[in-house]
Amino acid sequence: MKTLLPPARDWDDAFANMAHVENSHELPGFWSARAADYRARMQAGGHRLDLDIAYGTHPRETYDIVWPEGPPRGLAIFVHGGYWMRLDKSFWTDFAEGARARGWAVCLPTYTLTPEARISDITAQIGRAIASAAARVAGPIRLSGHSAGGHLVTRMLCTDSPLEADVRARIVHTLSISGLHDLRPLLHTKMNDTLHLDLAEARAESAVLAEPGLAAPLTCWVGGGERPEFIRQARLMAEIWSGLDVPTTCRVDGDHNHFSVLEDLKDPASAITAAFVGDD
Repeated sequence: MKTLLPPARDWDDAFANMAHVENSHELPGFWSARAADYRARMQAGGHRLDLDIAYGTHPRETYDIVWPEGPPRGLAIFVHGGYWMRLDKSFWTDFAEGARARGWAVCLPTYTLTPEARISDITAQIGRAIASAAARVAGPIRLSGHSAGGHLVTRMLCTDSPLEADVRARIVHTLSISGLHDLRPLLHTKMNDTLHLDLAEARAESAVLAEPGLAAPLTCWVGGGERPEFIRQARLMAEIWSGLDVPTTCRVDGDHNHFSVLEDLKDPASAITAAFVGDD
């Protein structure tokens, strides 16, 4: 039986985003209220929102689609973070606005959380969510995810992706925002009491250790004010897959922290929105 070396650093602190952002305890309530207000304003204005579309039988196996004004240019998917342990799609609806305003149908899926599900189960769920949304929206697919969501969307690109070949072939770009691509350090954290990762699953779920299953471009985006581990993981993913003939970019964005790095997704003219859904 393989054993792990004792941790050489404080891995709990390395992943403690909220502990290093002032007043971060107020953010979940703020996000939830702001997203609810966005949904109400969109519906009051006659904009189409399809909410709680089921892609499976579990109560959390649902997604929303925020539709553009005219025929969509394609399908843009945003997968939320929360260390696979917390939050859901309802916190993030307003972050669809930048892509929606540029003509994309934006899908926001929810998934079962740990410890009820293993991370490998969640990977399979996101594959089913994408396949379901892809059957509703024609055209190219652009993936994006934040933190744990960044892990989940990069897993869609690996040779053992849960996506069928026809859906995977439609993916033209993936944007991993502050993504987690090497899960092995999480074995040394208190979070693992909830994640229940073992070494075999941590390896299998680490995109940096996997073979890419398609050569569509990958952008790893991270705030310059984030915990150093997230910057390391972004750079690591870009470097490793660049050596496997995937066109990769790593963008360290100003002094943004783990949460403020998302804010410009609401702006159709922002650089991160352009990275998500492409230049017009």
